[in-house]
Amino acid sequence: MTHALGPSAHTDSFTRDNLPPADQWPDFLLDGFDYPERLNVGVELTDAMVERGFGDHVALIGNGRRRTYKELSDWTNRLAHALVEDLGVKPGNRVLIRSANNPAMVAAWLAATKAGAVVINTMPLLRAGELGKIVDKAEVQFALCDTRLMDEMATCAKTSRHLQKVVGFDGTSNHDAELDRLALTKPVQFDAVETGRDDVALLGFTSGTTGNPKATMHFHRDILIIADGYAKHVLKVTPEDVFVGSPPLAFTFGLGGLAVFPLRFGAAATLLENASPPNMIEIIETHRATVCLTAPTAYRVMLRAMADGADLSSLRAAVSAGETLPAPVYEEWIEKTGKPMLDGIGATEMLHIFISNRFDDHRPACTGKPVPGYEAKVIGEDGTEVPRGEVGRLAVRGPTGCRYLADDRQKEYVQGGWNITGDAFVMDEDGYLHFAARNDDMIVSSGYNIAGPEVEAALLSHDAVAECAVVGAPDPERGQVVEAHVVLSAGAAPDEATIKALQDHVKATIAPYKYPRRVHFVDALPKTETGKIQRFRLKER
Repeated sequence: MTHALGPSAHTDSFTRDNLPPADQWPDFLLDGFDYPERLNVGVELTDAMVERGFGDHVALIGNGRRRTYKELSDWTNRLAHALVEDLGVKPGNRVLIRSANNPAMVAAWLAATKAGAVVINTMPLLRAGELGKIVDKAEVQFALCDTRLMDEMATCAKTSRHLQKVVGFDGTSNHDAELDRLALTKPVQFDAVETGRDDVALLGFTSGTTGNPKATMHFHRDILIIADGYAKHVLKVTPEDVFVGSPPLAFTFGLGGLAVFPLRFGAAATLLENASPPNMIEIIETHRATVCLTAPTAYRVMLRAMADGADLSSLRAAVSAGETLPAPVYEEWIEKTGKPMLDGIGATEMLHIFISNRFDDHRPACTGKPVPGYEAKVIGEDGTEVPRGEVGRLAVRGPTGCRYLADDRQKEYVQGGWNITGDAFVMDEDGYLHFAARNDDMIVSSGYNIAGPEVEAALLSHDAVAECAVVGAPDPERGQVVEAHVVLSAGAAPDEATIKALQDHVKATIAPYKYPRRVHFVDALPKTETGKIQRFRLKER
């Protein structure tokens, strides 16, 4: 069921050299997903779409402009020329992109992919230290950065052994930055690198529960598989669709839903730098968006707006992922729109959603059944399947699967050919899957995965903190919030001023969304005899 690797066009073999050993790969079920040996996903989503007659269709909407497939094809070809001829990007080199969700970020991703690079998309909220870990792990040589976000990138570059060049692009529609100026004089035709379908195209970083990031490796074929599986069979995407959503393009959920899915089928993607629910409502009304992807917390806000007269009737599909979908939100959405909300679960390791409800088969508090091509089972600690109705660990396999970049944790995620996602599920008598919890202590807040130990490390770097433990606390709005239990250093006052100082310190040290919204001062933390902090006891409080 695994798959011998086909030809590679990478002259820089770093990613292929750092794939997991063959005996640690999951089983790949590739029936029905047939692609030629040579495949470049950047070409498939642009030039190939123009050839298929979609040249005049709108591809991207954002920052005050609409761009057709022909314009996107020309733009990305010019950029690809600049990357190869002026920056010296070679096939297989790693290119990091730092930007908010805008058309320029999608163009940079596609251009680097056409040039045969391995792309790492990153969030604008990441700080220099977090970017540094990614650059070191993936030995990133080039960074393309929205000029508005250059500060942290420049700080990261100063200390990096690997980063050769940081080049700015204009994330607005002015096209007035170094990369844009280099591309301006280039031809609109580009002979894209004939990458292999098994060449790594994308590295998706997952924070996991430790501060040591894991890089998931995705081939050119994998990126098409998520469109030709989930998007085609579950979402049933057509060229008339208009996509909108909140997940960052830096997350594989966002890249799939706001770039790969629409571009694969000749549809349009609307991109918002600030995808707040009010902004999304405005976009849905203005552009008559048909497919929305966001977290349950945002749908709650949208439901309230509908009560005040917002018109979301154009939406045919509301995809919920990132955290578990509460039954009341699902029920209220159906009641107000007459259309289902499709709950699904994906993972960075699997690239996108692999279990989902269907338009004609959905129910509350249920994640549905495997997407075509995937199989799932619920197993106990010993790896055998548990009886229906019992909670166990979710195991899944299909046409995509986990390949960590040079990481011992591959052995934990892949066991006996199955991907063990880290989620606890129940399978009912009819084969439907119901989410129970995360197996570990990840904090999922408004769809963002936050690793408690990373927040603890940030807090501990403040003089006022002697000890601390961070847990996820239930919250009706966000699902969970980050809650810090802090033992103060001698002389530090347990007051509001200290709380604010600690919160500001965390925001300045790591991505601001990770800061503790609740801070409790305690005299001591609960511990085992060996000194391990018992976080479950803090959760019980």
